[in-house]
Amino acid sequence: MLAAIWRQQRALLSEAWFILRRKGPSQIQFWFIALVLGGAAGSAAVLFRLGVDRLQATLYGTDDIRHLHSYAESLPWYLILLIPILGGLLVGLILHRFTPDGRVRSVADVIEGAALNEGRVEIRAGLASAAASLITLGSGGSTGREGPVVHLAAVISSKISALIRADGITGRDLLGCAVAAAVSASFNAPIAGALFALEVILRHFAVHAFAPIVIASVAGTVISRLTLGDVTEFTLGRESALGFYAELPAYLMLGLICGLVAVVFIRAAFWADDQGTRVQNLLRLPRFLRPAIAGALLGGLAIFFPHIIGVGYETTSAALTGQLVLHEAIIFAILKTVAVAITVAGRMGGGVFSPSLMIGALTGLAFGLIATAILPEMSGSVTLYALAGMGAVAAAVLGAPISTTLIVFELTGDWQTGLAVMVSVSLSTALASRLVDRSFFLTQLERRNIHLAAGPQAYLLAMVGAGRIMRPMTDPRAAPADALLAQVAEGVFVTLEDTLETIMPIFEKTEADYIPVIKENPQDGPPALEGAVFHIDALKAYTRAMADTAAEEHS
Repeated sequence: MLAAIWRQQRALLSEAWFILRRKGPSQIQFWFIALVLGGAAGSAAVLFRLGVDRLQATLYGTDDIRHLHSYAESLPWYLILLIPILGGLLVGLILHRFTPDGRVRSVADVIEGAALNEGRVEIRAGLASAAASLITLGSGGSTGREGPVVHLAAVISSKISALIRADGITGRDLLGCAVAAAVSASFNAPIAGALFALEVILRHFAVHAFAPIVIASVAGTVISRLTLGDVTEFTLGRESALGFYAELPAYLMLGLICGLVAVVFIRAAFWADDQGTRVQNLLRLPRFLRPAIAGALLGGLAIFFPHIIGVGYETTSAALTGQLVLHEAIIFAILKTVAVAITVAGRMGGGVFSPSLMIGALTGLAFGLIATAILPEMSGSVTLYALAGMGAVAAAVLGAPISTTLIVFELTGDWQTGLAVMVSVSLSTALASRLVDRSFFLTQLERRNIHLAAGPQAYLLAMVGAGRIMRPMTDPRAAPADALLAQVAEGVFVTLEDTLETIMPIFEKTEADYIPVIKENPQDGPPALEGAVFHIDALKAYTRAMADTAAEEHS
C-alpha cells in the first residue's frame, strides 16, 4: 500500500518537474511581458487623465478641476456654450478623418476584439478615438474616462500581440492585462481592475489568465500611485454604518429601483443615438458636424446646470456626503442622464461608468432621504444609500456586479458597508440584465448584430465562414455539380462570405445534407460554383470552436 502511494507521488512529482522545466521559462517570460504591458497601459491611463485635467483647467480657467462646475457657474454664458461646440467640431473632424464610420471606439469594441478578433482592436481608429475622447471630456462632454483608457490600453496590447505574433489565447490574455492595468491606474483600484478585465472583457475566470492580469493590474496601480498619490477618489462622511438589520429590505427595494434607473439610462442613450442618426439623415448633415451640434446642446444645458460638465465627480462627492437635498438629487440625476444621451447621440467620446456612478449616487441619496424620513427610528446613514445606489446603477449598466462592487469599495475606501452594497448590486444587476442585453456594452454590440450577450454558442457561429469549411469542386468528396445547380435554381445556396450563422438555419429548414457555395449571386449573372458546405462538416467545425472556447475558459 505504501509502495503504491509512493509510486503515485513520485509520478506526480515527475510530471510537475516536467511542466516546470518545459513551460516554466515561457510562463515567466509571459509574466514579464504582462508586467511591462501593465506599466505601459497604466502610464497611458495616467497620461490620459492628466491630459483631460489640463485641458479642462485651460479651457475653463480653473486650477481645481475637482470643483469644475462650481467655478463654471461664474464664467460668462457664451464661454460655457462655445467651448463644447468647438470641442465637438474638433472631435468630428478627427473621427471623420481617421475612422471609416465616424464612430468613437470604446469598451464594446474591446469586448468584440476579445471574443471575435483574437484580442485585437483597430489601432488607427483607436488612437483617433482616444484623442477625440480627451477633447470631449476636456471641453465639457458629459461622459467618463474609463471607456477611452480601456480602448487605449487595448490598442497597446494589440500592437504587442502583432509584434510577437500572439495566438488567440495569448492575445486575449494580453488584452486582459492591458485593460486591468488601465482601469487600476485610472481609479486606483487594483483588485477591481483585475476582476473587471476578467468579468467584462474576457468574460471568464480562467486560471491561466489570472496571474498575468493581476501582475499587470498591480503595475498599473503602482504607476498611478507614484504619479497621483495613494488617495481614494471620494471621501465619505464618518457615519456610514448600517443602522439595523431591519433596514436591509430597504436596500432590496433600492436595488430594484436602481436596476430600472440603469435600464432607463441605457435605453435613453441608444434612443438618442437613433434620433441623432434620423435627424442627420433627414437634414443631410455632414457627419463631422454631429458632435458639434451635440456640443451646442450640452453647452446650452450647462449654462443653467453646469453640474453636467465633464465626469461629474464634484456632484458625486456631494451626493455621497449628503450635501444635496431631495429635489436637487432627482433633478441632477435626470439632467445627467439627458446630458449623457446627448453626448452619445453626438458620437462624441468617453465612457459610461463615471456617469453611472454619479446617477447611482444621486438615485441612492434621493431614495435614502425618503426612506429615512418615513422610518427614522430604523434608519442608518443617508450617505450609505448613496453609496449602495452608486454601486447598484453602475453594476447594472456595466453588467459587472463583482468588479463594480469592489470598485465602489476601492474608490471610497469604506469596507464596512459591504452588506448593503452587495444586496443592492445583486438585485439591480439581476433585474436590468432581463430588460436589456446584459449590459450597456453588450446591448451596443447587439445593435450592430454582434450577438455576444447570448454566449459563445451564439457568437461562435459568426466566426466560421463557408470558405473555411466547404468542400471545393475539386475535392474527391465534393457534391455532384448537377445536384448543386438544382439547389441554386431553387434559391438554396450561400456565398463565400456567409458564416454558420446563416448556414445552420438553412440546414435546419431544408434538412439537406449539403448546401452549394457560389461566388456571386445568380441575379448578377450565372452562378459560379465554388463547392458545398456539408452538414456534418459544419457541425464538426462548430463543435471544435465550442471545445476550444471551453478549454480556454477552464484552463
